[in-house]
Amino acid sequence: MNYDEALQWIHSREKFKVKPGLNRMKWMMEKLGHPEKKITSIHIAGTNGKGSTLTFLRNLVQKQGYTAGSFTSPYITRFNERISVNGNPIDDEELANLVLDIQPLAEQLANTVWGEPTEFEVITAMAILYFSRQPLDFVLFEAGLGGRMDSTNIIHPALSIITNIGLDHMGILGDSYEQIAYEKAGIIKEKTHVITGAERDDVLHVIKHKAAEQHAPLFTMGESFTSTHLKSVQNGEYFSFSAPGYGESSFFSPLKGEHQVKNASLALYAMELLKDAGYKVDRSQYKAGIESTFWPARFERVSEQPQIILDGAHNQEGTKALVETMIKHYDDKRIIIMYAALLDKPVKEMLAQLKGIADELWVTHFDFPKAMEAEEISQLVTHNRLHVHTNYKQALEEICPTMNESDVLLITGSLYFISAIRKFFE
Repeated sequence: MNYDEALQWIHSREKFKVKPGLNRMKWMMEKLGHPEKKITSIHIAGTNGKGSTLTFLRNLVQKQGYTAGSFTSPYITRFNERISVNGNPIDDEELANLVLDIQPLAEQLANTVWGEPTEFEVITAMAILYFSRQPLDFVLFEAGLGGRMDSTNIIHPALSIITNIGLDHMGILGDSYEQIAYEKAGIIKEKTHVITGAERDDVLHVIKHKAAEQHAPLFTMGESFTSTHLKSVQNGEYFSFSAPGYGESSFFSPLKGEHQVKNASLALYAMELLKDAGYKVDRSQYKAGIESTFWPARFERVSEQPQIILDGAHNQEGTKALVETMIKHYDDKRIIIMYAALLDKPVKEMLAQLKGIADELWVTHFDFPKAMEAEEISQLVTHNRLHVHTNYKQALEEICPTMNESDVLLITGSLYFISAIRKFFE
């Protein structure tokens, strides 16, 4: 089996059919000899900030000389990014070999009462098997959908992190903050330390209840540790971090936005807990770890002239953070926004936030299952400079020649859209 055949098989799984429950993962892990028990993992769940927090933490861990695997989704440039070691994606041949390991199990599983595994379950199983065969110090897992019934919840982490909680995937996770928090808090394991950046009282109540139920020590931002945004500059954010036993230090994050300060602080406190647990940790490397962090499609500048920013804000909380970051960094610019989205997102609400900063708004379409048509999107917003274009590449060719030094183009919406358009810039 070659790489293309492997990818074709992976994508042939039931991609958009969510099948809650861990029975298929448990079955595969047992057949594989429980590779999930052979790794030291850290589990990260939440609505926004999972990928950024994971990347900050991976860089911090690497600066200590540790080797770290990471499992993330979705990918931005290439599928292999989802399974990586020290930020280096798995190579094509190894990925194809993993499919050869998992494919027979998927076929056997199809004949059980649980049915065949979904695409995400297959990829999770591949990642766990791959990491169990590598000489790794840590493996960082980003939960996919929710947490409690997510396929990544098969792992037994040394530490759990829950970032902020917002209203997303409500058709599956529930339509209230409490219901969604309950699903995310499902990653909390018995007597396992958990850190959270959640701020809402109703969300914290749910997380605290679950932690108490599991006898899991809970550390909350604002109580166990604090961070303060100091200032925004062209290339990122300055902030301070403080915690008992650590003191206070200032840091620079190249990931822009005050929300990234919180994500960086979660990662810093995770390092403090690892230090407390007996891992060798040199605090003098923290600054270098934070400063070396890069995460594509998170307020990423892909062009200087004209200025073009990509950001995968795909829910209301993410869009709010994006708008705030644009105001901080580009309030003196004329802002042009290009937007495309999926059908299952609160598009009307997100557009309402974006149009407040948009001097010009372009809505478009990209080739992807469940992608909204440009005309559909245009029906959800009013703007005196609204453009509807069915082809985003042609739209870019129209927009860019009209831009000057006082303009900035923000391209946002679905992460899948950002992935497609980033390839265009490359």
